[in-house]
Amino acid sequence: MSNLRRDRGGPGRVTVQEAAARTGHGGAVDSGGDAVLLDVREPYEWQAGHAPRAAHLPLSAPAAGAGLPAEARARPLVVICRSGNRSRRAAELLVARGARAVDVIGGMGDWAGAGLPVVDARGGNGTVA
Repeated sequence: MSNLRRDRGGPGRVTVQEAAARTGHGGAVDSGGDAVLLDVREPYEWQAGHAPRAAHLPLSAPAAGAGLPAEARARPLVVICRSGNRSRRAAELLVARGARAVDVIGGMGDWAGAGLPVVDARGGNGTVA
């Protein structure tokens, strides 16, 4: 878990299974779970369904220079979006600022497809937008 970014300074990419393990969503196969899952989708997408305990920061915020949510500061980041495109960009921005960040291949679509937990804004089971 100590190496969440590539030696060349760019963000790495992980599967949803590895993301789940790194963020404590992996159940019995959890390999530490000390990273924060950072969801960079828009608010309406977040409200429709997100991983439990994920932090939310729409891509427009770090692109405009905003800081990380308190729960994500000084921790490794596993960045997720709907399909993996926005999370890749967000991870690049965060790594450029010195964060330890990787992005999730396939995003929340693959996360939900793998049967990993998803809740909506009210805390119930959600659908992924």
